[in-house]
Amino acid sequence: MSLDVTRAEPHLHEARRRLEHARASRLAQLRALDETGHSPDDHLLAAQRAAMERALKEIEEAFARVDDGSYGICVACAKPVPAERLEILPYTRHCVACQRRTA
Repeated sequence: MSLDVTRAEPHLHEARRRLEHARASRLAQLRALDETGHSPDDHLLAAQRAAMERALKEIEEAFARVDDGSYGICVACAKPVPAERLEILPYTRHCVACQRRTA
């Protein structure tokens, strides 16, 4: 499946912008957690850190999908992920229906 480069470029530029914003936000949240001064044994802090690190990993994987041309395609059903969903969660790998099945 080849994409028309002139149509794909603005979409991919916007995807990269959203992903960069999501990455910067998660990194800022991690820095804020580090600055709280809580004990490393704090389970809530550890859970928040783990969630942010998972999100960062998903963001990096989304950048790879942009690079390989598979960004915006559900990894489960191979159908396009709606643009509205990508606006809200730019690093999602699944359409809503497949996400519900994996949850």
